[in-house]
Amino acid sequence: MSDDFPMRIVRDLDELKQPLRNAVVTIGNFDGVHLGHREIFRRVVRRAQEFGGPSVVHTFVPHPLKVLAPERAPLLINTYEEKEQLIEASCIDVLVCTPFTAALAALPARHFVRQVLVDRIGLRHLIIGYDYLFGKDRQGNAELLRHMGEQLGFSVEVLQPIRGEGELYSSTRVRQLIQEGQVGRVVALLGRNFALQGQVVHGFKRGKTLGFPTANIKTDRELLPATGVYAVKVRRGGRLIDGVLNIGFNPTFEAADLCIEVHLLDFDEQLYGEQLHIYFIERLRDEKRFTGPEHLVRSIQEDIRRARSILASARLIEYHEYLDCGVKMLTTGPERQGKS
Repeated sequence: MSDDFPMRIVRDLDELKQPLRNAVVTIGNFDGVHLGHREIFRRVVRRAQEFGGPSVVHTFVPHPLKVLAPERAPLLINTYEEKEQLIEASCIDVLVCTPFTAALAALPARHFVRQVLVDRIGLRHLIIGYDYLFGKDRQGNAELLRHMGEQLGFSVEVLQPIRGEGELYSSTRVRQLIQEGQVGRVVALLGRNFALQGQVVHGFKRGKTLGFPTANIKTDRELLPATGVYAVKVRRGGRLIDGVLNIGFNPTFEAADLCIEVHLLDFDEQLYGEQLHIYFIERLRDEKRFTGPEHLVRSIQEDIRRARSILASARLIEYHEYLDCGVKMLTTGPERQGKS
């Protein structure tokens, strides 16, 4: 997607005054926008070239389970804003973010296909995963879609499970690894380092009294890594700074609430009120309760030593570094024009 033609975001189907022409569409939640999702988007972009229409991603806000079964709703890997940025970076022309309501959940699958996909969006070719189900009571499936496609003039392409290095790309697996603190392993699934963005707020200033000042981070991220200490890289504006981050309850000081604190190495500036991007490189250890400040200080010194060693040779992978707008992974069909 070039800067001259940014991705169009449709947040209400009423914004589509007329159907898109020859739309190639995929549907899903796409939480995390992992490498499996990226491969789907590449296919959508390529098919859109072949059909001469826009590439379209259709998703729902909020996640359907947050409406249907909040107790089973997953912690989201990305914020909705981040997901939009990642999908746009995947060279998609139109993102349809349909508000998910109880009324939409009750809509029969056939009605959803005709009223939303065909009449509103202008579906010409649909790409779905092998296990995709939709509509009231999840009655919609590939067989129904193919049958309706014959009637309404659209084709259906079902993708088989997408794997990398023997492991299935899966949002569920990404969540599991992050919640276990395995931030290094998750790179192979996400294609980038797991990150969070947050604002620096005032804390208890315990780190400063110990000689290791920290920035306390407030974030709206739902999914956080397991409690513990991590080697991280922190982006402040255009500058990248090495750091050591602790997520936890500060058991030595018996803190009541979960805290996210990052100590920036070789850095001594005020950060209050600023937004920082924090990229997780490797987990250093569990959070521990120490018998006193002296033992805690020695442990922090060892954490910093290990973090310096790890970060000195660590390569940070941000999402823009692995995007190719569909021209590398798929080898058939014309190249996408006007995308960078």
